[in-house]
Amino acid sequence: MPANRGRPIAAAVIAAAALTAACEKPAAIAAPPTEVYVADVLQKDVPVYLDLVGQTQGFRDVDIRARVEGFLDSVNFREGSFVRTGDLLYQIDPKPLEALLAAAKADQATAQARLEKANNDVTRYTPLVVKQAVSQQELDNARAAQEAARSQVDAAKAAVEKAALDLSYTRVTSPIGGLVGTTQVKPGNLVGRGESTLLTTVSQIDPIIFRVGVTEADYLRVIKRDPGRAGAAPRAGGIELTLADGTTHPQTGHLGPVERAVNAATGTLGIQLLFPNPDSVLRPGQYGRARLLLDTKAGALLVPQRAVQELQNQHSVAVVSGNKVAFRSVKVGPRVDALWVIEEGLEPGDQVVGEGLQAIRDGMTVRTKPMPVPTSGRSGDAAPDAR
Repeated sequence: MPANRGRPIAAAVIAAAALTAACEKPAAIAAPPTEVYVADVLQKDVPVYLDLVGQTQGFRDVDIRARVEGFLDSVNFREGSFVRTGDLLYQIDPKPLEALLAAAKADQATAQARLEKANNDVTRYTPLVVKQAVSQQELDNARAAQEAARSQVDAAKAAVEKAALDLSYTRVTSPIGGLVGTTQVKPGNLVGRGESTLLTTVSQIDPIIFRVGVTEADYLRVIKRDPGRAGAAPRAGGIELTLADGTTHPQTGHLGPVERAVNAATGTLGIQLLFPNPDSVLRPGQYGRARLLLDTKAGALLVPQRAVQELQNQHSVAVVSGNKVAFRSVKVGPRVDALWVIEEGLEPGDQVVGEGLQAIRDGMTVRTKPMPVPTSGRSGDAAPDAR
């Protein structure tokens, strides 16, 4: 065959092959594995704290009341200031009670005179009875009058003491040193009629009481560790108090009295915590949060809180092993800042997914990157889970 006839056929074959190749789809490129951030399971000793919300009250809160009836003459203190024991707070008009005291003293003098006359009669009649100058009945009457006069003198003395005591109550003084509140009455008011009128309240605020309520579950968790401590003198100390502005009270407190019974209405056990308050920063009625050391978990396992998923009170984490993801159910314990203690479900050396959980599923192959593990900002800064 001539050479010039073969050339068109070869060109046609090449064109057909090129057209067939152009019509074929390119091979699919496999998607890269999903990228996730993983963190190693930490193991260290973790102190466990109990956080309790409560309110302050004075170490001694004393209501100052009017103990006698009368018109108020003066208020002798600056409201909201500090007073000392024995400082005059109020003066009630003393004149009516001074008159009663004078009358009681006069009655006492009269009774004393009657007693002296009765004594003289008995002294005079006694030898005359021996001489039969007077009858035995007259002597007996004189002795009876003597006893009656003596009783009248005793009653008159008691009346004088009562009148003097009532008169002293017109000067209302502070029974303790502390912070005095606002006055409930003003000069000119009638006080003490039919009841002991509340005038004001004085509070001793150094130390100050921080009253909290411990749930039954927390109480049982504490007392079961040392049942022999029930009813013994409290000894827990080093308690921190966080104030409403987020600052920590500079003085640590200690455990005070514990209530006898659980409050049936709230289900809590009342506890008093005592805090020194030398600068009078704390006032009665302030809210805050106290932190008590309960226990230390030795060798606790911790993971970032973001690594824990929760669904209907069930917790799980995604564990990466050989670039394969496996979800595990875990039992969680206390939180430690941005970390979470895992009681069951993990082992030391495991790696968990901290970021990217939404894009993975069980059994998926992933590409891992290390995630900076947050550490506690304060040594042992742990608190029980609220759940």
